[in-house]
Amino acid sequence: MILTESSDAQAVVAGSAHAERLGELLRHGSARIGVVGLGYVGLPLAVALAEAGHEVVGLDADQDRLLRLGQGVDYIRGEHAALKRLLETGALRASSDAEVLGSQDAIILCVPTPLTPNREPDMSFVEAAVARVAAHLRAGQLVVLESTTYPGTTEELVLPPLLARGFTPGDSLFVAYSPERVDPGNQKFDTRNTPKIVGGLTPRCTALAQLLYARIVERVVAASAPRVAEMVKLLENIFRCVNIALVNEMALLARRMDIDIWEVIRLASTKPYGFMPFYPGPGMGGHCIPIDPFYLTWKAREYDFNTRFIELAGEVNMKMPAEVVDIVIDALGTRGKSLRGARVLVLGAAYKRDVADTRESPSLKIIELLDRRGAEVSYNDSRVPKLEVGARCFQSVALDGLAGYDCVVISTDHSEYDFERIVAESRLLVDTRNASGARDKSHVYVL
Repeated sequence: MILTESSDAQAVVAGSAHAERLGELLRHGSARIGVVGLGYVGLPLAVALAEAGHEVVGLDADQDRLLRLGQGVDYIRGEHAALKRLLETGALRASSDAEVLGSQDAIILCVPTPLTPNREPDMSFVEAAVARVAAHLRAGQLVVLESTTYPGTTEELVLPPLLARGFTPGDSLFVAYSPERVDPGNQKFDTRNTPKIVGGLTPRCTALAQLLYARIVERVVAASAPRVAEMVKLLENIFRCVNIALVNEMALLARRMDIDIWEVIRLASTKPYGFMPFYPGPGMGGHCIPIDPFYLTWKAREYDFNTRFIELAGEVNMKMPAEVVDIVIDALGTRGKSLRGARVLVLGAAYKRDVADTRESPSLKIIELLDRRGAEVSYNDSRVPKLEVGARCFQSVALDGLAGYDCVVISTDHSEYDFERIVAESRLLVDTRNASGARDKSHVYVL
């Protein structure tokens, strides 16, 4: 179901006074909206809703975030002027006081869903956020979870504490799930032109969630249930995980066979059907793609099902940093040097080009492995001035004196890097991103 006209939504929400009232508020942009969690998902969402005319309050337990936000610092996108304008007009404000949730018409949860040390879902942030909402819940509110999670979370984890307050889903309480689709650094797709999936507990819940997101998104598409929308998010990211694992394994084999995998991909991409290019790299990073497979494999055990294919893909991608280190060792060996005592510079700490996010970044594992095996390792990343890897703290070094390093590793291909200069000045170069375009150089080793 795609609601394209306000009358469509009006027909769906009719029959519930609470739904009709909330529907009117959402349609006219007068609904007050609370966003819980002001990270990579929550802050841009709060800004977009405030720019659309809503009165928005953002909640976060991180006092440093709240301080910077109060100073007008957009610590996610760097768009300080837009943020300051919204703060000055009162369209957006930040708070750590959960009591403000009681006065909101819609509440969107954008809290982290990391993994435990045992690689199982850590739902503590979601549980804490839901408890705060439940403590201040009132009739007629819409609660939407956006955090990436396993199918069943909305119904099994979010709903029970809310129902304990005595409200009826679809009549006096509205609950939905809408997976975030944030792609940091993407210059083509943003919040507005990326279709939004919503799945409500009832048709009214879904219709109200569609009205909410239609204020800031060009196309909102309904799922038949929250668990369907939850599975959509996992499929999207596991699709990438599996295909990246495939091309990573192909790259390792091609390297042993002295075949240029990048040429293979370029030629395969000329096929107009049945092929979609994915590219090898030093591993996977970010919050979603390296983590989502574990959410599904964990949930699958409840159904006595082993997701062997998905788990194998995760294993392939997780071993890529070690493969990069092996290439460094081989490259140094051609010069009669061992890794122990070698000066190695890693370029890029973020998990992908032109972002500052280091979550699950393969660069961290590469640095850790190099350090553990005795290399004198340094890194450069203008977006990440300092880095904690294991028990050690590193600081980004200046990008000069490249000839003084025994080996330079391109781990993240930020657009600001002058790769022609890096190739020319490096004594040995390991390129995990095919950024240098210099595989014909004897001192360049391309993954």
